[in-house]
Amino acid sequence: MRLKIKSFSFRSPLSLALLLVLLLPACAGGQEEDDSLRIGVTLYDQDDTFISSMSQNLEQLVQEEESRIGQKITLFISDSRHNQTTQMDHVDRFLARGCDVLCVNMVDRTGAAVIVDKAAAEGVPVIFFNRQPVDEDIQRWEKSFYVGASAQESGTLEGQLVAEAWTSEPERWDDNGDGILQYVMLEGEPGHQDALLRTEYTIQTITDQGIEVERLARDTANWNRAQAAARIASWLEEFGDQIEVVLSNNDDMALGAIDALKETGRPLKDWPLIVGIDATAPALEAVEAGQLYGTVFNDSRGQAQAILDLAMALCHGEDPAGAVELVDGHYVWLPYQLVTRENLALFQQGGG
Repeated sequence: MRLKIKSFSFRSPLSLALLLVLLLPACAGGQEEDDSLRIGVTLYDQDDTFISSMSQNLEQLVQEEESRIGQKITLFISDSRHNQTTQMDHVDRFLARGCDVLCVNMVDRTGAAVIVDKAAAEGVPVIFFNRQPVDEDIQRWEKSFYVGASAQESGTLEGQLVAEAWTSEPERWDDNGDGILQYVMLEGEPGHQDALLRTEYTIQTITDQGIEVERLARDTANWNRAQAAARIASWLEEFGDQIEVVLSNNDDMALGAIDALKETGRPLKDWPLIVGIDATAPALEAVEAGQLYGTVFNDSRGQAQAILDLAMALCHGEDPAGAVELVDGHYVWLPYQLVTRENLALFQQGGG
């Protein structure tokens, strides 16, 4: 198997050579002999819009950091393409190549314990991000960390978006005038912690406001725009204008709902209320166009900066608590923010 990887070494012509070495079979063996700091990053799926944004931000921040400190930093980024076996292979190769820090966006969080043990055996710190392992796995080693945002908070804020819209303009959203919010739910992956928490707390926040709800349908679309479009197209055929609200665990799936509604030719004024989470660039465009009522800003650049700050401290043998604000010695949490047309400009100008 060949490792799909991007290698960045902004100050040195060795980057292409390093890339070619990494593409050789694992039996080639041996650590790199250059004096650069080496950071290995493995992604669950680079086609995920939010993960792609994080990856791009990390690349840019590494380039800026390299210029600032005057030391070469080699950043390896691999795409696991939603395959846990592939991700484990990438981790093994990063360790074999002498990476100073591993950064892991888990395909399957049940595999985190194995990765922590592999990294600990080599004395290599590991930073998980975006897809949170269970606490027991993070606690297996003092040099394992997690950078991300609270899924519970994102669900709560998404629920606030819907509750505020429903109560402020009931005549617009309550199509049948029965006072009951009829909704469909697009969920991430089966059993995924973020999907479960976002779903639970979105609904709980709405009902906590005294709003009666009726679920017409729910299904997973694996965070994927095309799958979400197919789900919504099917539900539109089944339920028609009974659907008053489309709840989505992320923006890509919310955009899939928009794609399906566009295909119907239904006027925008007759669309259901649609909300998402992440505040990706395409989602912000949809908010501006009035197609997406609102979203929840997930700070991809802030998370990338925290990953880099933590990685640099660990590379230099410094106390990570001096570089980032650690919670319980292992966690870096970044807050979410609501995004609507009223404050959209703040995020279009670089808040995201």
